[in-house]
Amino acid sequence: MLPLIESKNHGSWHNKFKELYEIELETVINDELKPKKEGISMGETIEMINKHSKGDAIMVSDVGQHQMFTCRYSKFNTTKSSVTSGGLGTMGFALPAAIGAKMGMPDREVVAVIGDGGFQMTIQELGTIFQTKVPVKIVVLNNEFLGMVRQWQQLFFDKRYASTEMTNPNFCAIAEGYYIKAKKVTKREDLDAAVAEMMASKESYFLEVMVEKENNVFPMIPTGASVSDIRLS
Repeated sequence: MLPLIESKNHGSWHNKFKELYEIELETVINDELKPKKEGISMGETIEMINKHSKGDAIMVSDVGQHQMFTCRYSKFNTTKSSVTSGGLGTMGFALPAAIGAKMGMPDREVVAVIGDGGFQMTIQELGTIFQTKVPVKIVVLNNEFLGMVRQWQQLFFDKRYASTEMTNPNFCAIAEGYYIKAKKVTKREDLDAAVAEMMASKESYFLEVMVEKENNVFPMIPTGASVSDIRLS
């Protein structure tokens, strides 16, 4: 049978994808993982977690910009390592989901990546962590916005920000109130050591990273547009 099968070469099709990837690498990925802006990016924070987890952690993402960055830039060595609330996702999902993931897989590190908005929706689950002593690592990427909504307001509504700017509490003080070790990172040069300390901890750990306020997720397709109208900036 095999000699009768006509061989097909899809080289030109594959090369087109390679060309498009190079454009995306130059326009989007490099700027996200090695940003030139002063502020920390969400992507480089995820990349730092990859470095210290060596790709072995279960990454649990909430809903919003950080969800896109986490799912896109996390590195995994095994399947069943990405837990997220897909579709019409539910803000507040990550913290209780991370507790469940850690209880189900106690031998693996579990990192919950949450935005400052979603974190406050189930912040009371810090009490569950305190009572059960489940060693979940919590990373809040704080841009002081409801970031996904803000991105659309910026790109399509001339930055007419409405009900997206956040006035946040002292997250570290709240975590410490539940006897969870907490640290806040505001400078890029402190990120590596803070993530290393978090991943090395045998107990639960809360890390707040102040990220670039107007950092956007790309590529994206505007509402009602086609794939050919995809935006890279």
